[in-house]
Amino acid sequence: MSQPIIGQVATTATSQARAEAIDAFLGTTHRYTTSSAEGLRQAWDECDLIISHLALGATTRLIAGLLADKKTDPGVVVIDEAGRFVVPLVGGHVGGANELARRIAEGLGATAVLTTATDALGLPGLDTLGWETTGDLAGVTRAVIDGRPVALVREHPWPLPALPSNVTEPGVERVERRGTHVKVLPPPPDPQARILVSDAVLVPTDLPTVVLHPKSLVVGMGCNRGTSVEDLRTLLAATFAERGLSQSSICALTSVDAKADEQGLIALAAELGVDFVTYSAPLLAGLQVPNPSGHAASAVGTPSVSEASVLAHGATLIVEKTKSPEATIAIGRLEPRGRLAIVGLGPGADDLLTPRARRVLSESAIVIGYRPYVAQIRSVLRPGTEIVSSGMGTEDMRTALGIEKAREGRNVAIVCGGDPAIYAMASPTLEQGTEGIDVEIVPGVTAELAASAILGAPLGHDHVTISLSDLHTDWDVIEKRLQAAAEGDFVVAMYNPRSRSRTAHLPRALEILGAHRPAGTPVAVVRDASRPEQSYRVAPLADFDPQWVDMHSIVIVGSSSTRMMPTGAGDEVMVTPRDYTWMEQR
Repeated sequence: MSQPIIGQVATTATSQARAEAIDAFLGTTHRYTTSSAEGLRQAWDECDLIISHLALGATTRLIAGLLADKKTDPGVVVIDEAGRFVVPLVGGHVGGANELARRIAEGLGATAVLTTATDALGLPGLDTLGWETTGDLAGVTRAVIDGRPVALVREHPWPLPALPSNVTEPGVERVERRGTHVKVLPPPPDPQARILVSDAVLVPTDLPTVVLHPKSLVVGMGCNRGTSVEDLRTLLAATFAERGLSQSSICALTSVDAKADEQGLIALAAELGVDFVTYSAPLLAGLQVPNPSGHAASAVGTPSVSEASVLAHGATLIVEKTKSPEATIAIGRLEPRGRLAIVGLGPGADDLLTPRARRVLSESAIVIGYRPYVAQIRSVLRPGTEIVSSGMGTEDMRTALGIEKAREGRNVAIVCGGDPAIYAMASPTLEQGTEGIDVEIVPGVTAELAASAILGAPLGHDHVTISLSDLHTDWDVIEKRLQAAAEGDFVVAMYNPRSRSRTAHLPRALEILGAHRPAGTPVAVVRDASRPEQSYRVAPLADFDPQWVDMHSIVIVGSSSTRMMPTGAGDEVMVTPRDYTWMEQR
């Protein structure tokens, strides 16, 4: 899919400088710098999104006569002269202006002023999910915003973001979780509106209904050489109309490799806005199909093109091969797959939570995690998010529940501190088996990186990370790893260095490392890195006191080359030199 074309109307020196800054994080945009009125008119014809550096009122007057249809008009974002506010003027949802405003505000350090009702209330717009909609979008959205009972009907378990508590799914038990305690909620009142998730074209009329069309259908086609796009389009439209399916749900057009250069198929995929995917004849020939053809086998080397290419794309046939004089078509449906994201929240500071983590959390319908971590990101979650928080020692319950809910077709996030793959929830989740769901690991800033930044650059050269906790690793194995790190002269970052019951491990670790490096080697402890209670101490290895350390800490032991260096602020930082040759020459 092609990227949207973004234009910037910037006619003053100040706005042109800001346009340059925006290009630095958005990528190159089209510029209109001569006349404001002419620039906006030209951008309107040439761009999918427009950034106006004019006043809000001036922009409104200039585009008023150009407005035609919110489904086709470009989205327009206005930035004030001082660069403090970014305002989506038109096309907030469908035109993509709200999302563009967020990206610009983040890049400029400005404030995005979103006035669409759903965004103002922190709700997902039903027209922002990447799916086409039909039916009463405005009426159903109003019912959701007003808190009236709205039924959610999914013909298949396609995953959705969190929806507010007045949107309920008939037949799905509503529960409230507090730790390991589950309370079953009473059934909701009769709905006054409906959200229907379906790849069918029919819109029920018994209630105000909006239909969301997920990208679920795969269209397989074969054709004679030179078949026109008009003939292919006619066959596709007739087949979809006869089966009551929505073309808005098409996600891919498939065929055999011999048709990879077939211009009619290429043009049809472009019209539909989907990928054109082809598969080799031997692969297609090896698939069992209900309607093989000897003609196809002799022409392109496989007895099936339309049906087999649908199956090769991972879909289940729902419409068998249908023929016209020039082409064949088959339709398949991709099985919905729930999503499980394992999200690293970083060391605790709000500004060290990554934009990707924020986005994934805002898209999640269920968030599961250790109680303090969940509390840390509640403000990021949308209204209606189901939250499951629990104490230490319940990792097995959290991972199993996350997998179970994802298999039900839900968008689920399991959260953990730091990075999910470093002594956190990624490995135990994946080890349980995640077949049948989509899994995303969202990286986070881990403790050793946060601590290193506070101290200077102790991890500037080769280093190892070792946990001193023997809950999951025998202590004799930990000692062997410490010995290897000591002999290799690595900088060592130690997680879980000391608890109330494990007081002997850290002194022993320092003893092992100390046998292989000078007594003056810097050793640092950082406590609550990036949090309000943050503190740190650095001392020579010979003088370091393990009683300075607790489970809120990470300890970094330098290598034989690590040293303390003065800074311009009259302080010292801990540095492990990278040994650049140009530094030696200098």
